[in-house]
Amino acid sequence: MRRAVFAAVAVATLASLVTAPVASAAPATAPAAYTPPPVAWGQCDNAGLQAAGAQCGFVTVPLDYSNPGGQKAQLAVSRIKHKTPDAQYQGVMLTNPGGPGGSGLTLSRVGANVPNHAGDAYDWIGFDPRGVGSSKPALSCDNGYTSFDRPSYVPLTPSLEKTWLNRAKGYAEDCAKKNPKALLDNLKTTDSVRDMDSIRAALGADQINFYGYSYGTYLGQVYGTMFPQRVRRMVLDSTVDPRDVWYQANLNQDVAFDRNINIWFGWLAKYDSTYHLGKTQASVKATVDRELVKLALKPAGGQIGPDELTDVIQQAGYYQLTWLDVADALSAIVTKGDPAGVKALYESDSDNGYAVYLGVQCTDVQWPTNWNQWRLDNWKTFLKAPYFTWQNAWFNAPCVYWPAKASKPVQVNGKGVQSVLMIDETLDAATPYEGSLEVRSRFPGASLIAEPGGTSHAITPRGNACVDTKIADYLATGALPARKPGRTADVECAPLPQPQPAPSASAQAKAKADTLPLLGHL
Repeated sequence: MRRAVFAAVAVATLASLVTAPVASAAPATAPAAYTPPPVAWGQCDNAGLQAAGAQCGFVTVPLDYSNPGGQKAQLAVSRIKHKTPDAQYQGVMLTNPGGPGGSGLTLSRVGANVPNHAGDAYDWIGFDPRGVGSSKPALSCDNGYTSFDRPSYVPLTPSLEKTWLNRAKGYAEDCAKKNPKALLDNLKTTDSVRDMDSIRAALGADQINFYGYSYGTYLGQVYGTMFPQRVRRMVLDSTVDPRDVWYQANLNQDVAFDRNINIWFGWLAKYDSTYHLGKTQASVKATVDRELVKLALKPAGGQIGPDELTDVIQQAGYYQLTWLDVADALSAIVTKGDPAGVKALYESDSDNGYAVYLGVQCTDVQWPTNWNQWRLDNWKTFLKAPYFTWQNAWFNAPCVYWPAKASKPVQVNGKGVQSVLMIDETLDAATPYEGSLEVRSRFPGASLIAEPGGTSHAITPRGNACVDTKIADYLATGALPARKPGRTADVECAPLPQPQPAPSASAQAKAKADTLPLLGHL
């Protein structure tokens, strides 16, 4: 899932039992029929959508599908209409960026990035899921929760652990106080999937096409399970493993992100002449560890502590395209004591996005309510993954106290879906590659493109011709790579090459001198 970067490193010994009331599973009743009114399209407020010629509006949906005559929500939607003659029209293409909690309103512009104008035959639909962004009501709990210089993530003392538990409990309580109960009770993936089908109905479409990233791939899986007859084509980029929703998925992420950060440390060592952080992977790691200790004792500029630096470093674990900017910021704070670059890259999470993330994850499935289990599981994981384990634990800790009932996750079954194209880099940390293999096994109509050795997450199309042309072919004709037997990818594409820092002024001068003609020689 596409979890926004939130915090840093950690350890614990508090033996007291911390529990919350166990939430009962929501009854698995079939929702009553609901038909939304058509969308009243108008001008978009977003400048980028305006420039792309998009239209915007709202789809009215029940907050509770079991009571369609009750309270309503307004889902913000955008549309960029097809550019081909109507005879070549291929239907609506819903999109979702992941999160959960990510705003997808501007994703209607993705179609313009597909090569060979293969996206032109679709109406591209962006939307903010229930509770998100421009949709109404929008969820918010505590706008200052991710401010600068937070308590260190690593619970090395009982006091520090208690501080974070109190913060997590306070956040959950604020969510209960500040938001409609009907919204908190109906933020599950299944609610958003029913919203997707309401959007389909409001658009007057018999079927949808779908392009989902990260957590958006889970929306696609559940939609394909609940409404298989409504699926025409799906593209799933960086696929959630449905077996691990959601507690275990986060522990798996911890290990994968630590692996990717160590890969990045090796890359930094390769360019020590630029960044001056160490000539080996081990020496770069030692440099970073010293800096985290230093910041714990005295935050840089009074704002950048170990949490904020680790949050910024984690960006390199998500995307190789961030490596240069994160390296510049890390080098500046380590070698010059200048925190400006880290501060600029540290974007405290949108409270709306974080609140919806928790609202979905905490109610899709019951998380452990006994803190002793969290403590044990996270300390065990910390031994393998010291950089991000406790960061992620505290990110999710409000689920211990979440003020809405949990349900049971859908048993994903894709046998009724005829056509899915999947893409994943094999060292993706946010949605580890095994998840793509698992979902491929559950969707007999799916083909998987793997990028061996790639560490980036959920960003197609982005200029990798091998991948992008296959996406274009699929959207144009429905053509999928031939499916191979076994638990494997169906085709492989090399990932984009790792970035290279711009040469220094002295290196540029030397390169220029090396290319000058050798005067005096024949």
